[in-house]
Amino acid sequence: MQYNKLGFTDLTVSKLCFGSLTISPLQADLSIDDGAELILYAMEMGVNFIDTAEFYRNYQYINRALKKAKGELIISSKSYAYTYEGMKESVEKARKEMDKDVVDIFMLHEQESRLTLKGHREALDYLVDAKAKGIIRAIGVSTHTVEVVNAAADMQEIDVIHPLINFKGLGIKDGTLHDMEVAIKKAHKNGKGIYAMKVLGGGNLINDKKHAFSYILSFPHLDSVAVGMQSIDEVVSNVCIFEGKTVEPVIEERLKSNKRKLLVEDWCIGCGECVKHCRHNALFLHNGRSEVISDACILCGYCAGYCPEFCIKII
Repeated sequence: MQYNKLGFTDLTVSKLCFGSLTISPLQADLSIDDGAELILYAMEMGVNFIDTAEFYRNYQYINRALKKAKGELIISSKSYAYTYEGMKESVEKARKEMDKDVVDIFMLHEQESRLTLKGHREALDYLVDAKAKGIIRAIGVSTHTVEVVNAAADMQEIDVIHPLINFKGLGIKDGTLHDMEVAIKKAHKNGKGIYAMKVLGGGNLINDKKHAFSYILSFPHLDSVAVGMQSIDEVVSNVCIFEGKTVEPVIEERLKSNKRKLLVEDWCIGCGECVKHCRHNALFLHNGRSEVISDACILCGYCAGYCPEFCIKII
């Protein structure tokens, strides 16, 4: 496994980052024991970096894994909090639920524009104070937009950027794939640690996985790449790809049969909360219930977190 310094931070991370959204209640909803064992297996395979978030509701998985882990696990979390006190509560919740005195990276979650960054100024101020006190080691932003990557590239407070990028540009909310590449290059040149997300477009590029990984691993301005994993086969396959090894055909065949989709259960009441919060316009109301536009859905699963009836899941 290749390891890289995460920008100008003192963190050295595996090229493959464990994207933990997929094991959470929003997606596979693994048991805490099964999720922890999968994290531990990835660590045994050389992965030392995990991406999580308050919204994913999976800190207990990481807590359980850490109690058995033999090596270091670098943790990046994030929160939608926008006030000083709100972000303080988010960081304290992460520390408590993962039983960690220090969280390695804490980020402003899914920033959309320079205006959004400005609206989260108080939250960022708290993260600056928390870093000064040694409660966190680095500050970051996650984003699906070129504008925020460009803005964060010039912000002294920001150490790490977690941008969306894949070879088709699926999910980039403004600009083109080229625009995102240029922005990431600028940020990396400025010393920001960069770890990518949605290399497989939330699963929509799974049929062109070889091309997707070839592209992302040849793009020179990424320190790490977060890939969602919810099974042993996925961990083994991804580690092999990142190490330049051949994936066993039997594993490839099993993975090909595991196609994911967003399911809205029959008991949907048509409240529209998922539609309102879908940032990719992949949901709409029809005949009193939510429907999915498959071509637009990147399978992030965030909509499930807003459903009061718990009727949305990725299967």
